[in-house]
Amino acid sequence: MAIRTQARWAARRGRAVLRSAILTFVVLTLTLWLMPGVAGTDVVDTLGLVVLVAAVGAVLRPLLLLGITALGGWAAMLLGVVAQVVVMVVALRFDPGSRVSGLPSLVFAAILAVIVAALLDWMVDSGSDDTFVREARRLMRGVRRRAAGRLIALRRPPAGTEPGLLMVQLDGVAEPVLRWAIRAGNLPVLGTWLRTGSHTARSWHTGLPSTTPASQAGILHGATRQIPGFRWYEKDTGRLMVSNRPRDAAIIEARLSDGRGLLRDGGVSIGNAFSGDAVTNLLTVSHAALPGRSARGWAAFMASPYGFTRALVLGVAEVFTELHQARLQRRRNLQPRVSRSGAFLALRPASMLLRDVNVSLVAEQMARGVPAIYCDLVDYDEVAHHAGPARPESMRQLENLDRMLGVLERLAPEAARRYHLVVLSDHGQSQGPTFRQRFGESLDEVVQQLAADALVVSSGNLSMIYLTRFPRRVGRAAIEHDHPQLITGLTAHPGIGLVVVQDEDGPVAYGPGGIHRLLDGAVTGTDPLLPYGPHTRADLLRHQSAAHVGDLVVISSVDPGTLEVSAFEELVGSHGGLGGWQTDAMLVHPADWPVTHELNGPDAVHRQLLDWLVMLGLRQPDQATLERSAPIPATGPQSEAIARLSPIREG
Repeated sequence: MAIRTQARWAARRGRAVLRSAILTFVVLTLTLWLMPGVAGTDVVDTLGLVVLVAAVGAVLRPLLLLGITALGGWAAMLLGVVAQVVVMVVALRFDPGSRVSGLPSLVFAAILAVIVAALLDWMVDSGSDDTFVREARRLMRGVRRRAAGRLIALRRPPAGTEPGLLMVQLDGVAEPVLRWAIRAGNLPVLGTWLRTGSHTARSWHTGLPSTTPASQAGILHGATRQIPGFRWYEKDTGRLMVSNRPRDAAIIEARLSDGRGLLRDGGVSIGNAFSGDAVTNLLTVSHAALPGRSARGWAAFMASPYGFTRALVLGVAEVFTELHQARLQRRRNLQPRVSRSGAFLALRPASMLLRDVNVSLVAEQMARGVPAIYCDLVDYDEVAHHAGPARPESMRQLENLDRMLGVLERLAPEAARRYHLVVLSDHGQSQGPTFRQRFGESLDEVVQQLAADALVVSSGNLSMIYLTRFPRRVGRAAIEHDHPQLITGLTAHPGIGLVVVQDEDGPVAYGPGGIHRLLDGAVTGTDPLLPYGPHTRADLLRHQSAAHVGDLVVISSVDPGTLEVSAFEELVGSHGGLGGWQTDAMLVHPADWPVTHELNGPDAVHRQLLDWLVMLGLRQPDQATLERSAPIPATGPQSEAIARLSPIREG
């Protein structure tokens, strides 16, 4: 049996070496052919160069990997690219045919060879993830081998038997979009899970605000009401909080955390806004640090020619793809649409790179056998903001995420635990022309005409208006005394569907044709809540109890026929408020797992995930803490001091 195992291992290694040699030969031949002024392409000399590249790589790459692992962070990214170029420069310097001379020519040829190798490898794999999977498997086997104290192992470590929970968030994917894509056959991995009955899919309602930070505050910490929007103003400190800024995220997490988050017991947070009290935080915004030296998955991805360098080359190709798709929208006069230039040209390839890095980090943690992992993949959400949530380029990103789920499924046998996979989203998206496109002016400009001292803070089609001269939140009477035209002016605007303000009898929602008193549900005239769905009253009431909510809360109108909304930001696909599919998130989980909570709001999803962790034996049941999401007032500078930026925490 041992001889047979060794023979299979030798056969696999032989095929891998042969494939690498052929690819290297083709790469070098193309590179030398493309190099200006290079005479002679002798096959024997090129074969000798192939052997030299392999020898130099065998010597230098382990040393460079050690350096990359020791440095971590940004230095690992830089050295990861340099490593591929250095190997090729050294090999070309000692080329038997001496066809490239001079350092500038050597560096240029090496960079060209690295680019050609990345593109050729992608084409050989027919655009599949086979190479990525092979590299991830090698990483996982190395992690498990070192954990077992072995320098070399000829047989694959056995698959783990103890349960683990892997939670993958597909950012911004609405449940109706997911079901439509599955029925169309465009998501083969998720489609197979649902059709075979191993998993089931259900919708859950995000409530207000329908943003990633608010949802993750609930899912990871059970504390949604600490976050009234993607950004907001705090009157007690005079600070504008933006939840994707690391320093602000650190302050916010100090308010969220009670030490009992979703990932408390040895869990890992990857690519999230907040940590969920995880022991290990990788690319988590609130911890403001790149993975350190103990995150071998980061170093391995950066050092591998099939990792960061390949993703960088393909990312450049993604920029050209984006330029072509944006041009098609303009030529066809596709409406609604927004500009897709500027920062988005960098965001699109960056999100693709982040996806591959995150999956590599997940693979490493699966090999380590951590009990629970929560990872956010943002590709779809970024593209859908600018292209539209159901447009072809957005659906292509969703298909890529489905492929990544397939990659994780293929990597599962290498894991130190038997991981159960749960897939969920944090919110959906709603499409529509922007407020400025429809009415020729922004909401800020509308408000400034009605109240000059007001600050407008928007998140999608949700906006909060703060009267900054008042030190605390004020109600309708004070607002009308100082700015008698503000509430009536906003309500009369055709682009505004709801204006919510505190009155003597509690919060009241004003609409173009009526009023809805939220505490008792009394309606005068036409109910302004009807276009937004059956959860609207509860959503608004819950939002009014959030910390630092605006003096007025404004939500744009929704088209009853198309369900389109008008974002107060320049986004064709938006979320943050109400209307359309932005509050329709999805949850895919093993079909035989019980659902013990009504999934209304992120806090309910948090409790459900906790129940599943308890069911799997990964967590001891806590005492009932259903009131954890009540707002805790910030104490300004004192809370900011407590929430200082922390370094990466790794266990």
